[in-house]
Amino acid sequence: MKTPQPVVKSQPEAKGKLLQILGVTFGIAATIGTMIGLGILRTPGTVAGQLGSVWLILVVWVLGGVYSILGTISVAELSTSLPQAGGWYVYARRAFGDYGGFVVGWSDWLANCATNAFIAIAVGEYLIAFVPALAGSVKVIALISLILLGLLNWVGVRIGSRFQEVTSFAKAFAFLILVIACFTIGARHSLTGAEPAALHAPVGALALFIAVMLALQSVIFTYDGWYGAIYFAEEDRDPSRNLPRAMIGGVIAVMALYLLVNLALLYVLPLPQIAASTLPAGVAAQAIFGAGGGQVISLLALITLPSILNINLMVASRILFAMSRDGLFAAQMATVNSGGAPVGALLLTVITMALLVVTGTFEILLSITAFLIVLNFSSGFLAVFILRKKEPDLPRPFKTWGYPWTTLIVLFGSLLFLIGQVISDMRNSVSAMVLIAISSPIYFMMKRVVKSGSK
Repeated sequence: MKTPQPVVKSQPEAKGKLLQILGVTFGIAATIGTMIGLGILRTPGTVAGQLGSVWLILVVWVLGGVYSILGTISVAELSTSLPQAGGWYVYARRAFGDYGGFVVGWSDWLANCATNAFIAIAVGEYLIAFVPALAGSVKVIALISLILLGLLNWVGVRIGSRFQEVTSFAKAFAFLILVIACFTIGARHSLTGAEPAALHAPVGALALFIAVMLALQSVIFTYDGWYGAIYFAEEDRDPSRNLPRAMIGGVIAVMALYLLVNLALLYVLPLPQIAASTLPAGVAAQAIFGAGGGQVISLLALITLPSILNINLMVASRILFAMSRDGLFAAQMATVNSGGAPVGALLLTVITMALLVVTGTFEILLSITAFLIVLNFSSGFLAVFILRKKEPDLPRPFKTWGYPWTTLIVLFGSLLFLIGQVISDMRNSVSAMVLIAISSPIYFMMKRVVKSGSK
């Protein structure tokens, strides 16, 4: 008996179409590209200060990886059931309707724009640290970086995806080199002599629980990006087969790398020194390479950042493209060129990121993105339950392992983190809610604009 297909509301025809040319390699590169950032250079120090125990530190990093894997297998069901460009927006619109989809898409697009403006500035700062002669050119370097990547992706998805693959794997390799250097060149630290007194794990069940929760929050944000491949489901040659393999494989690879980085830092530095440092990777590099350690970390950052900058640009343009194709944004943003690049959405995304760099307003948005990010993937986990009930006949090439318990765990966890974010940063959480509220008049305005333009 033939499986009935779900009824989908008619959509405006996009000008051009995305190309189905991506595969597992790009999916892994997208996962690595979005997950591995500068956080892993800093977060080990924060976690060490909160926990004060080598074994607790390693356990928390493992738990963060397991949480990411559970989230991945839940979202893999959505991405293979609805293999469309746009990620969280697609699932929210299907589960909650047009307005729910618009809220998630709008906030996701803004979060990616703000993040990329910050990263572009970071590229300028690290490049100047490496080449002092460029001092005073941070914003110029940031704008040039955005424009060059915009032009690269304008040529087409083939060259944009190749750039992503090269930079993502180069980044992972660079971190492995640092790990190997720690174990081979660095000397194992001694707990004797003039070192600070050893730290102690939190005493008491309540203190231990709070410390683990705070550390886990930092770790999970460092793992953020495990869903990077979902935005490109429509461009995958075989999403039913490729996406689960790429997403799960990518997360496991990053989890292994993060554990290796922590073990390497613990090998060359005493725990109190890691806990006291805001950049423990920099301290480790100085212990290994001496005065040149700072240059090594600047070079590592410069290798790390381009892949994040590129993938965020690709992601943001797909979100805007999908919303426009569905009639929730200007139709011009749904234009695709012969190379498969969503050029209308790409142009507006680059312009928005550039304006955020020039005005510095990305700092305002960046401070509230943590709330928006958690809200977005919470909506995805909830969509798994809603679509199971609402559309039981929807083809599901990949079904969530351990459903409903695995999805319940990550949904409950994300809601806890959302509550924790509100409690720990009330001001920016309220600002995020205001930004979401602003989406309402924008939504109705765009509906009117799209409706009048279709007449």
